[in-house]
Amino acid sequence: MELPSTHKTAAVVRKNGSKARFEIESVSIPEPGPQDVLVQLSVTGVCGTDIALASGELGPTRRILGHEGVGRVVKLGSGLSESQVKLGQRVGVAWQRDICGTCAMCLIEGGETRCLEQLNSGRKIDGTFAEYTIVPYRYLTTLVEGPEDQMLAPILCGGVTVYKGLKLCGATPGQWIAISGAGGGVGALGIQYSKAMGYRTIAIDAGQEKEQYCRSLGAEVYIDLTQTAEVASVVREKTSGRGATAVLVTAGSGKAYQDALGMLGPFGTLVCIGIPPPSQLVNFHPLLFIDLGIRIIGSAVGTRLDIQEAISFVERGLVKPTVQMTTLDQLSEVGEQIIQGKAIGKFVIRFRDDAVPS
Repeated sequence: MELPSTHKTAAVVRKNGSKARFEIESVSIPEPGPQDVLVQLSVTGVCGTDIALASGELGPTRRILGHEGVGRVVKLGSGLSESQVKLGQRVGVAWQRDICGTCAMCLIEGGETRCLEQLNSGRKIDGTFAEYTIVPYRYLTTLVEGPEDQMLAPILCGGVTVYKGLKLCGATPGQWIAISGAGGGVGALGIQYSKAMGYRTIAIDAGQEKEQYCRSLGAEVYIDLTQTAEVASVVREKTSGRGATAVLVTAGSGKAYQDALGMLGPFGTLVCIGIPPPSQLVNFHPLLFIDLGIRIIGSAVGTRLDIQEAISFVERGLVKPTVQMTTLDQLSEVGEQIIQGKAIGKFVIRFRDDAVPS
């Protein structure tokens, strides 16, 4: 397969006094190292973290962000052969591009998602807002054939993150789960995973227009933040006074986290997923933990096995991401919709139609 010499990317541009934006650039296609593969992407999801990274508030980044890519291997590094990975292999390109395998985190089962030396898409290595990207062979995430690309892209970050949060939250089927930011891309996936895993779901978001959407995904209760001042009281009312067994905060808001603490029942779990600006802190008194026995955990994407498990729900038709297809040159406008909280479901950029190799 003869490859072009250049490809299209969306590079983040930051200028003093103005919002970050994305500009389309044509650059040389990257050359894989000896143990790397070159992937031609067909789609990539747009994650809220990408937009937060673009602002510069979360530290230095690469100019090319993005970490929910789906594509196929089109070139192997000089140290690889098709006995290891075949040309045309369908792969996912997620937040974690590589890990060290030897740090204190990596040596703990399931700890690789917090590797101290991890390479992150868009942070330490160019991301998926590009037609081609490089992936180290040793951390390649292979994907099954079957589900359409745009159905898999949102699972590689938002889907697996909320699935892993539910997996670790300590709830048992039949118990109540509350999801704050339920109408957003990650929250909407959370409702579907919650239902598929047997939990009862309370969806929390702002605006009546999101109620029907959340209920259609499987939420039994919807709480409209624009109409409800005491959200914790409503959660307790709907759960017969017990409170939620777990609250997953997918909204990037400090207030959402503050409110979530009051929704938890005895020995409940607060799962941190959404990332507020650094200035938005959360306050609590230790008695909250001493008296109620609650715990706070974070869900940071998932291992490659977690990704495969999360995708299996899509394969079986139990989870179906709501996607809005868009193009690379619309990325700045998409980012603005995400910032304003107007996005329903996940935005997915299409580069090309996927061609299954014969």
